[in-house]
Amino acid sequence: MSSRLVRSVAAVLMVAGVSPVAAQSSGQAPVQLSLQEALTLARENSPSYRQTLNDEGPAAASVRAAYGALFPTLNGSSGASYSRAGRQTIANQVFSQGSPTISSNYNLSASWSLSKRSLLGPGASKAQQEVVDENISAAGINLAADVTTQYLSALRAAATTEVAQQQVARNQEFLALAQARQTVGQTSIIDVRQAEVTLGSSQVSLLRARQAEIDAKIELLRRMGMPVDANVGALRLTESFQLTQPNFSLETLLATAGVANPNIRVADAQFASAKYGVRTAKAAYLPSFSVGTGISGFTQQYTSTDPLLAGALSSALGNAANCRFQNNILSRLTSPHPDPNGGIIADCNSYAGLDGTGSVLQPEIAQAIRDRNTGWPFSYTRQPWSISASISVPLWDGFSRASNVSQARASEDDAREATRARRLEVGGLVQSRYGAVNTAWEAARIQETTRTLAQEQLQLAQDRYRVGQGSALEVTDAQNSLTRAEADYVSAVYDYHQAVVALEAAVGRPLR
Repeated sequence: MSSRLVRSVAAVLMVAGVSPVAAQSSGQAPVQLSLQEALTLARENSPSYRQTLNDEGPAAASVRAAYGALFPTLNGSSGASYSRAGRQTIANQVFSQGSPTISSNYNLSASWSLSKRSLLGPGASKAQQEVVDENISAAGINLAADVTTQYLSALRAAATTEVAQQQVARNQEFLALAQARQTVGQTSIIDVRQAEVTLGSSQVSLLRARQAEIDAKIELLRRMGMPVDANVGALRLTESFQLTQPNFSLETLLATAGVANPNIRVADAQFASAKYGVRTAKAAYLPSFSVGTGISGFTQQYTSTDPLLAGALSSALGNAANCRFQNNILSRLTSPHPDPNGGIIADCNSYAGLDGTGSVLQPEIAQAIRDRNTGWPFSYTRQPWSISASISVPLWDGFSRASNVSQARASEDDAREATRARRLEVGGLVQSRYGAVNTAWEAARIQETTRTLAQEQLQLAQDRYRVGQGSALEVTDAQNSLTRAEADYVSAVYDYHQAVVALEAAVGRPLR
């Protein structure tokens, strides 16, 4: 049975039969409470259980991340920058920048890598998720056992209070009887004083029993994760437990515990995770493959075109001067020249891009310079597309891989032995608690008989006292014996029920 199915069954068992009380706000303490309602509220509000549930999300995210590692990764970036005018030195070369510049860029890249470790990732993450799921299941079962045990403790305290109330009522009747007999002269004031002392002692016992009941209810609410208000003493526990003879089979209990006990399931999941750890460590000996590609682009623009125009004008003036120099040389040559004009350029200013004055750039050239200084921020100049592939083969790492494999194998061996130890422990625990259930059942039967005998003894003592054949001491002793017998019977009954709860926790499933 999978861990999720176990948790679903546990949830159904805990929620079954929920009354409207369980639907109340988690911020309010209930006024009456059945066991199923207590279990439901505990699952919703117990801090320790809720903390365990919080591990479920990260475990599922880890599985998704492991699958995601098998697909390419995509990255995109974009940025903008500003650079002031000035001189920059790059590789011992000085560059002058006459105007501040603004620039932008983008980069889109994709990469994909494959290795045995990444292929094992999903399985390893699932194994670890199984550990988390089993821990949550175990926390739910332990929470149910804890709350049920405390619920029974609160019922035990309430039953003990009833026993104390009955004792007070019997002592009041005895005091009234002693006073009546003393009035008619059939007994002395000593019997009356003894009855008063006995009544006072029983009233003190009742006060203490009531406080113990309140304390048990406070502890129950605390384990449920519920607030405690001033009326906790009025909280009414509505569940009733029948004393029925156990008919469990030890062989069946042991077989069930082997597959359902939460501690065994957690150990098995940890062992499975440790085996993946060994496979992952061994994967470091195998090569890995990776592929990468990407595109990028940039823009750069001067904030002012004046330096560009000045530079172009200076270059044009230089070209025009050189043109005139070359014309002067060619005009002095006397040998025939293949060019009809002798290679002389007629208009050096036009040739260099200057206007007729020879001191200003031609308007179309100046405008072309201005037009080229545009495009920021989104008219990118795209760079050539590229792709790369590589394979990595581990050769020598100073024995670190061997060390990791050795540690992983040791962890696997530890997990295997921990699983075996857990099964041995659970097997002994089930047998012990099975015997405790049978012992508690027999003890409850004996205490029931003892209570009946104590009731008969008190009735005889009271009858003898009424007719003057018995003493007040006999009645007091009989009353005390009955109180002890009733208290012992209450303890025996709830010891039995708590023993069954402990057995259910050891097996990992409800048995009733």
